Amino acid sequence: MASLVGAFAASHGPLIVREWQAVPPEQKARMSAAYQELGRRLTAAKPDVLIIVSPDHWSNFFLDNYPAVCLGVGESNDGPPEPWMKDFPHRTIAGHPGLAMHLVDQAMRQGFEPAVSHRLKLDHGSCIPLWRMELERLPRIVPMLVNSIEPPMPSLRRCFEWGGLLRESIETYAEPLRVAILGTGGLSHSIGEPTMGAIYEDFDRETIRLFNRPHDELVQFLEAKLPASGNGSEEVRNWLVAHGAAGGRGFELVDYLPVPKVIVGCGFAAWKI
Repeated sequence: MASLVGAFAASHGPLIVREWQAVPPEQKARMSAAYQELGRRLTAAKPDVLIIVSPDHWSNFFLDNYPAVCLGVGESNDGPPEPWMKDFPHRTIAGHPGLAMHLVDQAMRQGFEPAVSHRLKLDHGSCIPLWRMELERLPRIVPMLVNSIEPPMPSLRRCFEWGGLLRESIETYAEPLRVAILGTGGLSHSIGEPTMGAIYEDFDRETIRLFNRPHDELVQFLEAKLPASGNGSEEVRNWLVAHGAAGGRGFELVDYLPVPKVIVGCGFAAWKI
């Protein structure tokens, strides 16, 4: 049977690539160390497959068709389409159709009803953390795209429940795979709003604290505070999927720092599985 061997979370943001050289040296060093520590832990977990939970930044979907959740079930997916991601070392990324279709089947049986794609473009949301982690070898990737871009979005509680479903489904897959989950995005940032560039450090730190409390407290706080904490902060949904897979326990903050040059409250975390 397959098993869940790790759960991780990391911020992403275009300026982490486009403005990397302009980030103050101390902040750059801390961000690099945090990404690399997650890369070290992910490598140590020896996953055969990595489920990456990320939004789609208009790379696959637009307003005429934007699913709440889409699982990528293809043999392979395309690397990032953004021209400023041209140096990302993987133009195609191997998938795992067997596990992916099992996740879809188990989701449908339990009323979760994701959309399905046999070929996705994995944009910067998925690929920046993979790149900055400096992994020597990519495991096979099963993409899970969760809408945190445009209302209506899946509820915060449902995202936590998705994590539990993923773990249950992984543990009923017959092949002896080692599977890890990486939630990407967040923490606070504001894009294309009147508050463009704002980082809500108090919100971030309270969110981080509540990851070590019963998950109902975390969800209730986010339901109350997310609407006034920057539209990019909605990506915390992806962290909730990882948290749900870990059973709402074992959260460990690797680092957090607000980085104005990349306009993101940058967070890095792992869960004890």
